[in-house]
Order: sequence, then structure tokens, then C-alpha cells
Amino acid sequence: MTEINTTTSEENTLHTKGYKLIKFVGEGAYAKVYLTEYVSKDNHKFTLACKIIETSKAPKDFVIKFLPREIDVLIRLNHPHLVHIHSIFQRKTKYYIFMRYSENGDLLGYILKNGCVSENQCRVWMRQLALGLQYLHELEISHRDIKCENILLTANFNVKISDFGFSRFCVDDGDEPVLSETYCGSMSYAAPEILRGKPYLPKPSDLWSLGVVLFVMLNKSMPFDDTRMKKLYEQQMGKKYRFRSRVASLVSLECKTVVKHLLEPDPGLRHNAAQILSSDVGINLLIFLFVALNAVEATALSRAKEERRRLSNTHKNPPKRQGDILEVTNRKSAYR
Repeated sequence: MTEINTTTSEENTLHTKGYKLIKFVGEGAYAKVYLTEYVSKDNHKFTLACKIIETSKAPKDFVIKFLPREIDVLIRLNHPHLVHIHSIFQRKTKYYIFMRYSENGDLLGYILKNGCVSENQCRVWMRQLALGLQYLHELEISHRDIKCENILLTANFNVKISDFGFSRFCVDDGDEPVLSETYCGSMSYAAPEILRGKPYLPKPSDLWSLGVVLFVMLNKSMPFDDTRMKKLYEQQMGKKYRFRSRVASLVSLECKTVVKHLLEPDPGLRHNAAQILSSDVGINLLIFLFVALNAVEATALSRAKEERRRLSNTHKNPPKRQGDILEVTNRKSAYR
């Protein structure tokens, strides 16, 4: 188990802001995550997760390109189906990102422990994930790393999209679409246009990855053989995925149709989040239990559309930030 490695000065800084690191819970390529206790000014206690990024140990490309993008994206997000960011601040070479703690781990862990997800539960989770992506894409943000490990489960088993380390904006200063050139995410979830190694539109690739997530939930296995990239690409282009025999008879035709629309190798024909959620797909009533947006979802989408209309260029040239980047927010973290 990794110990909490902080200096007295760092502990004092955290303490003055109301935070105390409790224990190590996991790590990524350039970051470690800790269970954290937060005490508000009115003496209320909250359990959070703290992601600490040590830039002195990270590659220059990550520090200059990917980290600023992630920070710039995170400070804009406020949606019930995206991980709730509590605050962000920088101290010397470290960035501290405090977010809500997901009591039930991630979707991959859930599937490995419990097996295939029932179709009824898939309806609920797919709706939440599609709404989260619709919100992101309305803000012209692409996640670029949708996978089961980046989908977190709350205390009440609602899902939230997390880990925006590969996220980026999808339009330039002139509001023109920007093609992605970076190979992002995990090969198992990567769309065929990414595997080609040529510039691609990032939004449709998010929907492909969502289709892989849906397939994994229903089938407890990946849709394609990912041991070799060439074989993976050929299977993707040939739509050569199959549900296991004991699962195929249990999954409805309507649900299989959703998988078909998402695992469409042509990104121009692949359905977007709005199409997956809309009634004109012809499967809405069977796949999604609650078609109408609730108040929190509707407000979040309305805010995204309003910000999109403003076409602010600040996200293209973010200012250099020091100290507190996103102070403790009063935004509600819905869907516990």
C-alpha cells in the first residue's frame, strides 16, 4: 500500500483549506488518488477523492498540452452524470483536484464482481451516460477516453463519467471543427477511425466507445479481439461482434439495435448522443425508462447551450493559473 507522502508544509496548506488526506486508493500514469476528508466552514464533513498530479515527474508533453486542457475542461463542467469537481488548486509542482468520492468503485469492477448487467439496469445507466456525453458535446468538448474504468458508481448506483485527462475542445477560434490527431484512450475502446492513424472527428469516437461500454455491460466481454490492432480493425469494419449464446437470447432486439447504431464503423452514420436519446430512433420507450429530462438535467443542458452560444474564446488561450484554480463550489452534486 502506498503511504501518504506529503510534507508538513503541504499538510498545513491542505488543513487551512479544510482538507485531510486519509488513505491512498489508486494511481494512474502521473497521478495518485487519495480518500480525503473535507470540513466546510460551517463544520460539515464530506468524503472526497483527491487526485494529486506531480508535474515534475510527468512528461513535458503532458504538462504543456494535456494537463492544461484537463484543468480548463474540469472548471467548466457541472452535470449530474459527470464526476462533480469540488475544487482545484496548484501548489508548486503539484495540482490538487478534489472531486466527489464514488463509494461503489468503477463500472469495470462492478461487472467483474457481479457479471453481466441486466438490460433494465443498462437502460438507466446508458441514459445517464448518453446525457453526460450530450452535455459535453454541446460544450464542444470530447472526452476521448470513455471506458468502463472511467465510469464511476455512486452510493445509490448512479453512474458518472470521470477522468478527463485526454479531453479536448472540438472547435477552433473560428468555430470550425478541429480534427484530433492524437491516439487517445484504450485500444479496446478505440473507434476504427482512430486505429487508421489519420486525423479524426473526436465526438463520434466517444459514441463508439459508449457502444463498447454497452456491449461489455450486456455481455461481460469485449466485442472484438484486441490482441492485434490489424485484426481488431478488420473486425470493427466488418461489424464482426457477437453476443455470447447464453446472453443473445436474453437481450432484446431494441437493445441490440442501440449497439448496432453505436458500433457503426462509419463515423458519419454513427448515431450521436441526441439521436440515441431521441424518440425517432424508434427504441426510446424500450431502452430508456425516463425519456423526459428532470430539472437538474434540463438546467445543465440549458447552461451548456447558452455557453456554446457565447462562443467564448477563453478556452482556446487559457490564462496561466497559480494558486486556487477552482475554489470550493456551492454547486450541488446530484444523484447520490
